[in-house]
Amino acid sequence: MVATLDVDLRPGRGLGTSLWTIIDILRHNSTLFPRVEIKYDAASESALSPILLHINPHLDLLFTGRHQRLRTVALRKLTEPSPPVTLTYKDIVLLSGSDNETIRRSDISKYFGPTYPGEGLHYPGVSFLFDEDGPGGMGGHSNDMIVGAIKVGSPVQEDRQREVKRIVVSQACGDGVETDVLDDVAECESMAGNVGQAIVKVHDGVILHFYPFTSKPVRIQIGITSAQDLTCDLGAPLRIHYREDDRMAIHSRSKTLDGSDDGCKSMHPVRSYIYSYYILDFYNYFQFGVDCLMSSSTHLVQKIILHTNIPGTPMFQRYQRCPWEIEGEPEDEEDDAPPRVKFTDKFDIISRFLNGASKETMPSMELDRMEDERVTLPSPTTRLVGFDGVVLEVTEAAQVVTVILF
Repeated sequence: MVATLDVDLRPGRGLGTSLWTIIDILRHNSTLFPRVEIKYDAASESALSPILLHINPHLDLLFTGRHQRLRTVALRKLTEPSPPVTLTYKDIVLLSGSDNETIRRSDISKYFGPTYPGEGLHYPGVSFLFDEDGPGGMGGHSNDMIVGAIKVGSPVQEDRQREVKRIVVSQACGDGVETDVLDDVAECESMAGNVGQAIVKVHDGVILHFYPFTSKPVRIQIGITSAQDLTCDLGAPLRIHYREDDRMAIHSRSKTLDGSDDGCKSMHPVRSYIYSYYILDFYNYFQFGVDCLMSSSTHLVQKIILHTNIPGTPMFQRYQRCPWEIEGEPEDEEDDAPPRVKFTDKFDIISRFLNGASKETMPSMELDRMEDERVTLPSPTTRLVGFDGVVLEVTEAAQVVTVILF
């Protein structure tokens, strides 16, 4: 029996959901969605590449580049039988999935009412288009085609029997107002409980601000926040991972005869981070893009890892993007806006920010995730660059994929 794709049309609803959440849903429904293509600008060296999920043959999901949130949904090939599509709106069946059944312009006008003239029927939060892959698509590959999906076109002669070929759902905007399809999604219900901003304070920890921004922020402090505090503030971690591996013990400057280490404080920051990486408990909050490394003896936070979730990197889609910002010291006591660098900045900018007046080139170590993460990317190697209280994991394109605080 062929599965049916049941679509309940709710204009503007469900948008703002994170890329990580959507892909996690698709993973758990692999029978219905056996093939998903992830498309992004591979030539871009920015962390802000928009991402398009193509779910063959019916769905295209466009995510914003900055916060990786669902911006636009396009439903295509409505009469394609593999799988058939059923479409409802407010309990009204617009398409039942029967052979040779179509949706006409007259059907849409009957249930949605009048609207402005254009190359399609445009209502707040939803557009019904009469071409399969032309401008207004998301079936094509250019930004112009994607942007056209939510623009009002030139007037055309009305044909009540024209067949609807595509349906595009987006956030509702004012009458006749054109929006950039690559703009961030306005704050909405589906974002509630997600991290909207993470303020990093070196040698202290991180402050997590959640949607809605009226929510109380959560502060995680190194050496102060306990496992119980984390569970109370963030909920139980999705995974608690303990890993012990003595391969990195070679980097310890002070080892006993049995290979144990008498302390990591004398090491270079990168060595200290990597060695402890293999001997502490990980509290994995994948949904926030955050890991906390806990001391097995004191049960206090020892290190914090924030993940940028950049497409094409080894750890892509293991974590939701954490929109971190590293905060510097204020220029004076009255400065209420201290300088910051963000996850969108390249490594050289962040390096100068962390180094201050020093022109010293910070030493780095190579990290190859090929074996441990079982990735097959052309370049699974990154660099770990250490600063005072911070280690950055950097790609060949100078993108910072993780920030480690200790």
